[in-house]
Amino acid sequence: MTALEACERSERVVEAYRHCERVVREEARNFSYGIRLMPAPKRRAMSAIYAFARGIDDIGDGPEPACVRLDLLDRTRRRLLTVQDVLRRRADVRALEGHPVLTALADAAGRYPIPLEAFDELIDGCENDVRGADYDTFDDLLRYCQRVAGTVGRLSLGVFGSDGRQRAEGLADSLGVALQLTNILRDLREDRLAGRTYIPREDLDRFGCTLELDESGTFIDPPWRLNKLVGFQAERARAWYAEGLRLLPLLDRRSAACTAAMAGIYRRLLDTIAAQPSIALHSRASLPTWQKAVVAARALSGVER
Repeated sequence: MTALEACERSERVVEAYRHCERVVREEARNFSYGIRLMPAPKRRAMSAIYAFARGIDDIGDGPEPACVRLDLLDRTRRRLLTVQDVLRRRADVRALEGHPVLTALADAAGRYPIPLEAFDELIDGCENDVRGADYDTFDDLLRYCQRVAGTVGRLSLGVFGSDGRQRAEGLADSLGVALQLTNILRDLREDRLAGRTYIPREDLDRFGCTLELDESGTFIDPPWRLNKLVGFQAERARAWYAEGLRLLPLLDRRSAACTAAMAGIYRRLLDTIAAQPSIALHSRASLPTWQKAVVAARALSGVER
């Protein structure tokens, strides 16, 4: 590679990271508060991971027919293989030209031990979404949560680094499950409008709920039953937070702050939903910007742990 080629490649990588950081700022309304607490090199790597994961999620939630989305997910899987081939020097880096997220991800994976193969599990989970999978038991849902959220935790550990990698991966997986269970409650009505149900059938039967909607998009189940169902799901998520947050002492200060900020924002969102289940039953719950900023500041100071 000539000096000019190296310079041009460097400029492409810098712009690729800028693109990923824009994706985080514009799309990661919760995660961005944690990511911005990282040192610049790790922040860029985390942005690349998020941007690629976001692209997968966007395909899964897209308006296209299922067959089209499944084809797009398959293309994404092949592009991931291209990134891995570039890192193994089985393909030329020029194969990534025109794909800023792939370019940034390849550079990040060349600097940190990011387990790129974990993205395959995320793609598997999104394929389940596209096919309209439902879940009879919590164990069924747990496997889904581990695919779509636990994998992101394991990918992040590649950037964070940790003491006791095997134990840290298990705890990161648990924290990912907690975040995903919170997402499920936050998006309860939105998912039902899209024809998706993530609450296990055994839990619906336990509380006598169907989660059916009337013509106006309102749940037809009695509110008191729905409130009990939401409360039960919130308590389950809290147990997973209690387990997953044991990860923090295994991380360095800035990585722990990043993780604590992300988890803290979602945990407060969960508390809001648990206190007022009607929020999740009538709209998409969220925290005000100032409250997210407070959680991030407390995480950096070590209070939000």
